[in-house]
Amino acid sequence: MKKELSSFELQMCDIQGRLFELARAKKAAFPGFAEAFMKSKTAEYLDYPYDRLQWAGEEYIFENLSDETVIKSCDNDGYSREEVYWMGYVYRYWHFYTGEQSRQIYEQADAETMKDCYLGFHTLDVSMAIDDLKELYRQKKETLK
Repeated sequence: MKKELSSFELQMCDIQGRLFELARAKKAAFPGFAEAFMKSKTAEYLDYPYDRLQWAGEEYIFENLSDETVIKSCDNDGYSREEVYWMGYVYRYWHFYTGEQSRQIYEQADAETMKDCYLGFHTLDVSMAIDDLKELYRQKKETLK
């Protein structure tokens, strides 16, 4: 059964998508940025049921993350604006859809996996894309056994 996200939750997805776009515009190196963010205290604050950071825009969140960790830069890492927006959006949607924390989500679908899946998944309903990403992770774990 598909969970309907509230307008606030959808707005949080958009803000995180724009955060990833902003990071790319500021020449942050992907996939390093995605990993640093998804494993950060900043992302953890966004996972809480309520935190003041949830009411901040992407610029403030980026600065907060910059205070927490070193964000490495790179001129061209091969990630497009559309890919990084989708990645950020899906990661936040995933949290609301499943209740999983950012760290757990990144363990299942790192930035390289998201980039590899973008072409086939970005046109799917977001919850369907998440279900498919979770299935890919499950299959990968089975293969490693």
